[in-house]
Amino acid sequence: MEQLNQLISDFASYAWGLPLLILLIGGGLYLLILSKFLPFRYLGHALQVLRGKYDDPNDAGEISHFQALTTALSSTIGMGNIAGVAVAISIGGPGAVFWMWISAVVGMSTKFFTSTLAIMYRGKDSHGKIQGGPMYFIVEGLGKKWKPLAVFFSLCGLVGALPVFNVNQLTQAINDILLVPNGVETGFSSNLIIGIVLVVITSVVILGGLNRISKVASKLVPSMVLLYFVLVLFILIVNYDVVPKYFVMIFTDAFAATNYKGDSFLGGVVGGLILLGIRRGAFSNEAGIGTAPMAHGAAKTNEPVREGLVAMLGPAIDTLLVCTLTALAILVTGVWQTTDANGVSLTASAFGNAMPGVGKYLLLICIAVFSISSLFSYSYYGTKCMSFLCGADNKHYYNYIYIASIIMGATTSLAMMINLIDGFFALMAIPTMTATLIMAPRVIKEIKSYFRRLHESKDV
Repeated sequence: MEQLNQLISDFASYAWGLPLLILLIGGGLYLLILSKFLPFRYLGHALQVLRGKYDDPNDAGEISHFQALTTALSSTIGMGNIAGVAVAISIGGPGAVFWMWISAVVGMSTKFFTSTLAIMYRGKDSHGKIQGGPMYFIVEGLGKKWKPLAVFFSLCGLVGALPVFNVNQLTQAINDILLVPNGVETGFSSNLIIGIVLVVITSVVILGGLNRISKVASKLVPSMVLLYFVLVLFILIVNYDVVPKYFVMIFTDAFAATNYKGDSFLGGVVGGLILLGIRRGAFSNEAGIGTAPMAHGAAKTNEPVREGLVAMLGPAIDTLLVCTLTALAILVTGVWQTTDANGVSLTASAFGNAMPGVGKYLLLICIAVFSISSLFSYSYYGTKCMSFLCGADNKHYYNYIYIASIIMGATTSLAMMINLIDGFFALMAIPTMTATLIMAPRVIKEIKSYFRRLHESKDV
């Protein structure tokens, strides 16, 4: 098991090397400049689209803009925000958060382009049903000769969409917050029981298809973000005197070559800290990875730019808002310096410190809803990859693999699970970003056409 752990760790480190960093961040910056900072210039219009101002029930697609965003968010607002941020801070200190922010700002432009392409170049599955996502916009936009790239994305997506990290961290949270403090013995048996309960809940929703997934997500996600926001706000108010100090530290430590304990960090190279922050940021908001365009590609719209504008709100809500709240909660309570806890346990320590007795349980409610809602969305992504590779008739087989992997996630180590998903996310980014950069000029042409028509109709 130790050898397998090391092998998966080496694979993730290799996949997240400098070439991928250049592709994700360099590519995202190129898209941001190419679009003349469009994601930030049309935030107001994006919110109008999200509220349904331009919805047309006769447009092609399966779900509304709002449902597409909440389906995408239900997979990204999850353990990446609560456990992923804690992992980043425990390894790299406050400075890692700054690089997560950079990843989010650049990620907004990447999400805009990938999700616009998901609508521009929708394809059809073997049942003739309209589908969107990187595998479809690669084949439809670049031609059949690029199909191997689409197949590579889909194969990596089969593993990248497995819920093992979310399940692993939810199990750890239930053990640390609920079972251990109440004298319940934890181990393989208790983890297996948690896994089986999650299998039952997940099966009921995912076997109902996208419409059921999007309906559940659109109800659960906004209310949990609000509850989480209120809880962290309380923590910040209680510790208001140190908030400015730690907020400044996020910036000052971003360029430090040592970690918070003063040890040489990743060989004393600031680049190591940048890589850590961007890797955790990408894990959190998935910009450039290619999962969100699969949800946005199913939106009811004939205007690709509108869906791109809605999609770009994802990294802003996910990383700039939710991840920052988690980071500040961990920093201001001081638990990152006083405990060896990692992942979700570190965040739980912060909530327990600020709200003795009740804090950890309220966090557990948020964790449970975030994790379970992300289980629903990831299954949809995996079945889309399976459908592309093996035909729509066979896509349901993925759900059985997916459900079985929940047991694996509940009974294995955090390090193995996070490295496994990290590595395959990195591989998924290669075809997604390559195709997006090649077709970026076509998106610019679409942007100009869209806003010209909007201005003519005096609707913006």
